[in-house]
Amino acid sequence: MALSAHAIAALILTAVALLLFTRDRLRLEYSCLAVLVVLVTMFEVFPYTGPELTLRGTRFMQGFGNEALITICLLLVLAKGVETSGALRPLGRVLARLWLWNRTIALLVTLLVAAFASAFFNNTPIVVLLLPILVGVARRVNLSPSRILLPVGFATIIGGMATTIGTSTNLLVVSVAAEYGVPRFGMFDFVLPVIFGGSVGILFLWMVAPRLLPDRPTPLAGSVPRIFDSVIELTDASGFAGKTLADVRQLVEGQIHIVRVVRNNLEIVRLPALRLQAGDRLHVRGTPEAIKRIQHSFGGAFDPEGPHRAPDQQLAEIVVTQDYPLHGKALSELEGVVLHGLTLVGVYRPGRRKMTPVMESSDPVLHSGDVLLIQGKRRQIQELKSSHEFLIIDRTIHVPRSEKAPLALAIMAAVILSAALGWLPILVSAVCGAALMLAGRCLAWEEAWSAIDTRLVLVIVTALGLGTALEATGAADFLAQQYVSAFRNLPPPVILSGLLLITALLTEVVTNNAVAVIATPIAIEIANELGLPAVPFVLAVLFGANMSYMTPIGYQTNLLVFSAGGYRFSDFFRTGVPLQLLLWLAFSFVLGVMYL
Repeated sequence: MALSAHAIAALILTAVALLLFTRDRLRLEYSCLAVLVVLVTMFEVFPYTGPELTLRGTRFMQGFGNEALITICLLLVLAKGVETSGALRPLGRVLARLWLWNRTIALLVTLLVAAFASAFFNNTPIVVLLLPILVGVARRVNLSPSRILLPVGFATIIGGMATTIGTSTNLLVVSVAAEYGVPRFGMFDFVLPVIFGGSVGILFLWMVAPRLLPDRPTPLAGSVPRIFDSVIELTDASGFAGKTLADVRQLVEGQIHIVRVVRNNLEIVRLPALRLQAGDRLHVRGTPEAIKRIQHSFGGAFDPEGPHRAPDQQLAEIVVTQDYPLHGKALSELEGVVLHGLTLVGVYRPGRRKMTPVMESSDPVLHSGDVLLIQGKRRQIQELKSSHEFLIIDRTIHVPRSEKAPLALAIMAAVILSAALGWLPILVSAVCGAALMLAGRCLAWEEAWSAIDTRLVLVIVTALGLGTALEATGAADFLAQQYVSAFRNLPPPVILSGLLLITALLTEVVTNNAVAVIATPIAIEIANELGLPAVPFVLAVLFGANMSYMTPIGYQTNLLVFSAGGYRFSDFFRTGVPLQLLLWLAFSFVLGVMYL
């Protein structure tokens, strides 16, 4: 078929968008906004007139009012209410006791519970809940946490495939498919394929994955603390002022490492005879405890303008996650705005050999998995924990609003039940549930707004716009014809399996929501070209877009586990490749048998 200029432009823009989405150095929201601006402008200046419709730029802005997007945002608010109420914490305590009884059975139960819970709740808070519990029990039963954290993280991804609300990807695929004439899926319409196919993955994660993973020192374990870079500025009262660098090194030997000395914004040579003076900035490297101990014993300040010598000062470590307000912000944006007057002491970037010092000329942007070391008064640290806006992994206890836990669970159960039984559409039940969460004070308005990820919104709107452009201009039909013509002589189950594999591989490097929305109309066109039902091809996209196992960047929970477990990229590849292959073969077989 001949492609129009609009179809060619839509294909090129889609390719550019997918390429931009793979660039770590480009903030995802900026890439999405740029693609959306080009898309809207191009079709507004040069409208596309087809046999059935005229497509203008304003049509792509309707994605902000898309039913699936609104539902996803409401479900995130509901999940936030369950998280802040601590409703899942009793489950964590039960699992902890089980691990102390029999760790083999406990691992299987933990995998199953994590997968089941992820079918109904956002899996990020589930992983956040389980990480410190599993690290603690692993140390008590003399087992390396690295052998269990990654399998549990993968189990939450498998479980998320089971229902329409399990992940935002599922909801998007179901909604987009319904817009193209595919009968709308019920909440549990594809739970059987996931039970059969996912069971293979769970067995692998239980029996094989722990043996493939090496013992790694986890940063969450107290015996292997993180090493931070920090800067201490010497004051007149500092015990280091007036001493030679050789004397200071002898005093701190075995505790911290002095990386460099800066005086009057110039780095000076670290000669043993160098005599330190007030105003010098020591760039040091060490554990949080060592840095704090040296600063307290010998004076100096992390911030010379602040009163940091009070006796109730405390250090805490905060993990940057996509759902929390630190993500995507530069270090310069944190002071006084995000951290509420707390002092930033050090930054840890997992997977990178060079640490990122504070007070450097560079201003790095924080990403999921980074860890901040902060200092402040005990009351300030406690307020930070109580705000439920941050994932704090120090050794103190996070106090949830436990009195609201039964109400939060009841509201969430009512939302799920009413949608599953067909009493109310999921959008209606979700908006009622969010309203009840707010009215019942399970969460505050600020927490509800913070649960909505603007990056996710922009990704979805951009992907919906690209999908609309591909479908309306005939570009999706063209891609489907090319795919079918290349594999026409193969059996339909093999063609279906190929689509599943391509989607799964693409989602390892591109955000899964974008892949899902763009690939869904193409999958429907492939089914039409073959004269086959569209349902198995839509499910192939749905399952494939969730299969992110080979890299830590493939899925948000992968990044959390990557940081907490002390893993390397090779660990994901070592475990993720066989899991990806097993699930690909299992789902290919199940979809072929059940639907073709």
